[in-house]
Amino acid sequence: MLSYSSLHSSKIRLPPYSNPSSTSRSFHRSSILTQKQTSKYRSLCVRALDASQPYGFEYPFEKSKKLKIAIVGFGNFGQFLAKTLVRQGHRVLAHSRSDYSDIARNLGVMFFTDADDLCEEHPEVVLLCSSIVSFELVLRSLPLQRLKRSTLFVDVLSVKEFPRKLFLQVLPPEFDVLCTHRMFGPESGKDGWKNLPFVYDKVRIGDGVLRISRCEKFLNIFAQEGCRMVEMSCAQHDRDAAESQFITHTLGRILEKLGLESTSINTKGYETLLNLMENTFGDSFELYYGLFM
Repeated sequence: MLSYSSLHSSKIRLPPYSNPSSTSRSFHRSSILTQKQTSKYRSLCVRALDASQPYGFEYPFEKSKKLKIAIVGFGNFGQFLAKTLVRQGHRVLAHSRSDYSDIARNLGVMFFTDADDLCEEHPEVVLLCSSIVSFELVLRSLPLQRLKRSTLFVDVLSVKEFPRKLFLQVLPPEFDVLCTHRMFGPESGKDGWKNLPFVYDKVRIGDGVLRISRCEKFLNIFAQEGCRMVEMSCAQHDRDAAESQFITHTLGRILEKLGLESTSINTKGYETLLNLMENTFGDSFELYYGLFM
């Protein structure tokens, strides 16, 4: 409730005090005098717009071409994506079990050690970059009640049916869901993403104009880098990946165990094997184990 003094100092002009009692006439005269002396009134400045709106309210001025993206899981791949997001002008926040404050600062990313603090920043997109084996634990640990109810959740796992089912099971129906898989990593994408495939499935995107636009803005991040955008169901992705991606990682790890080295007379076939090993052995064993499971 606003007090008399706070109203009186704003542009809102109060009517003269009109108590007919003779004992209050002196107060009435002093009130009029005070109003005459105050020729200029301060503007009413609203400093708590969030508090005055319903939870999850989307402001009409939030139509920027840039997004506020929270990366959950700021390891090797999370940092790899953050570089491009920041370069494109998006505001990037990050949270991880390990403290990556220094790395985040160097990348232009705001790092949060507490997931509650991250969610209270109300990111438009929550991008989960955890491993396959820790994905469920990370998702269930997030304080969803601190987010806007229309928040877009995105995963980047190498399998798709698994995160899709978890998203639909754990997230309230008001949240949007986009499942994605960039078919490249920090090693294979170090020289640019042009013509590299990016698979996505719009699992659950709200009908609102802003929500549809937000999803397109996120996908445009990869399209802008030249990725070959492939819309595909999570089920179809997993059927195709089981025949291609898993065998690639398996052979790469076998070659790494054999200790292959480059020679002065490499054949093109041998160069292909060396490239395969280089592109896969740098990935964590957690990734390979998750693909296997």
